[in-house]
Amino acid sequence: MKKTTATNISKKLNISNKEFYSELVKQKLIYNKDDKWCLTEKGIEYGGEVLNNKKYGEFFVWPCDFNPFNLQKFVRKDLVNATIIGNKFNLSSQRVNFVLAEIGWTEKAIKGWSVTSLGRKVGGVQLEHSSGGTYVKWPKEILDNKTLLTSINNLEQDELSNKDTSNEISLLMQNYRTKYPATFRTKDGHMVRSRAEVIIDNALYDYGLVHAYERKLPIKEDVYSDFYIPSKNGGKAVYIEFWGMENDSGYARRKEIKKKTYQKHGLNLIEVIDKHIENLDDHLPRMLLKYNIKVE
Repeated sequence: MKKTTATNISKKLNISNKEFYSELVKQKLIYNKDDKWCLTEKGIEYGGEVLNNKKYGEFFVWPCDFNPFNLQKFVRKDLVNATIIGNKFNLSSQRVNFVLAEIGWTEKAIKGWSVTSLGRKVGGVQLEHSSGGTYVKWPKEILDNKTLLTSINNLEQDELSNKDTSNEISLLMQNYRTKYPATFRTKDGHMVRSRAEVIIDNALYDYGLVHAYERKLPIKEDVYSDFYIPSKNGGKAVYIEFWGMENDSGYARRKEIKKKTYQKHGLNLIEVIDKHIENLDDHLPRMLLKYNIKVE
């Protein structure tokens, strides 16, 4: 999409720059902060972009046919959502969202998904539903993005190679959840399956880290992590597994499968064992720091 400066659009509309900017503010497309004009999410949605010139500094550009006085007729048609991306690659929108999160372009929000700084660099635009939830749209060029294509291709290859073992994995996980019900409550209200997991969950809560318990991995198999820390600032998500019951043969098989699953899919894994639990505050912060997660 070709874009031009505010000055050129003002001339085309036969108005002054001041009138043009006044309408941008009125339509909540830009705002002023510390004597500097900034784009809103809505402004980005309508094609606004900030460019930087060595001589003149930062300035806005807009689509050539942009008219802030008649936004209803100016609807961006070059943005696609997770459903459209999924249709292109025969994936569900949920699977697409997981892929985008693992790439580091999005992260789970309280309600929906939010775009990361890395996602913005490839054109991601965060929007809001009328219900208050957030979602992300992407320029159509994203369908040919090499990073996305590589991730989806790897996902498809893994699904083919995992067909023979998927039933075993699902059965092992189901048996484990049935045998060890979640009956222990943590500080933040999570119900977990052991006292060791209570200690881990409480530590994450005390560190102020947003986390989830038993989050399904972004793969086809029915595999759940013990703990999940969403991606931040363009980084990848981090998963935590607590390995207990080392003498249980069934548990040992489950552990082997899960470790190989993390390795195969390139997922960031922190492994906690019994000796770490005794002095978790001495071990877990260092493990988290490996993935640039700093805690006090």
